[in-house]
Amino acid sequence: MTTTATIARTDQEIQTDVLAELRWDHSVQANEIGVAVKNGVVTLTGTVDTYLKKWKAEEAAHRVAGVTAVANDITVRTIGERTDADIAAAAVHALKWNASVPAEKIQVTVDKGWVTLKGEVEWQYQRGEAERAVRPLWGAKGVSNLIVVKPHASPTDLKKKIEDALVRSASIDANNITVEVQGSKAILKGKVRSWAEKQEAERTAWLAPGITSVDSQIKVSFF
Repeated sequence: MTTTATIARTDQEIQTDVLAELRWDHSVQANEIGVAVKNGVVTLTGTVDTYLKKWKAEEAAHRVAGVTAVANDITVRTIGERTDADIAAAAVHALKWNASVPAEKIQVTVDKGWVTLKGEVEWQYQRGEAERAVRPLWGAKGVSNLIVVKPHASPTDLKKKIEDALVRSASIDANNITVEVQGSKAILKGKVRSWAEKQEAERTAWLAPGITSVDSQIKVSFF
């Protein structure tokens, strides 16, 4: 049996790579964002003009090897003013234009630039698409996705579907992850070698039809 050793990375190395990843991602203005790292936890600071840039910066940091968590303290400050009514109207329009989203099942609320989505959909990807549709809106300072997924399968079926999907994934060592399902909630346990592998396992669980929440207890361990 061959064992691959993973060397723990220093905070300085992680910081350097996060900054490089931010520069690599053209949807982010790297010069607007500060990066600090302590014990593998990345803190992002600065000011951007859209919520999408804030979210993209967080996503970029999570892609870097050695990152165990990200604290996103970036502030969204738009140029000019846009009323909550205007943002809400734009959000409804964006949802209607996304063919993957059952817009008629989603309610939109905007309070001081913060968009809240509520409603019920049949699939997790529809929940995710609804949030992605409103992230780029000018004037939006954040998004709370309170849309729920209506379950359509038994816990036993869901557990089997998730386990099979984990085994099929080339980027996940399924032997190190256990799956429990309580109602429509998936519970993942175990250890993985990177944040990316942890994120992929969580994404896989979310894709199971009927899963409405994922409790990820997976630990990132450089073993």
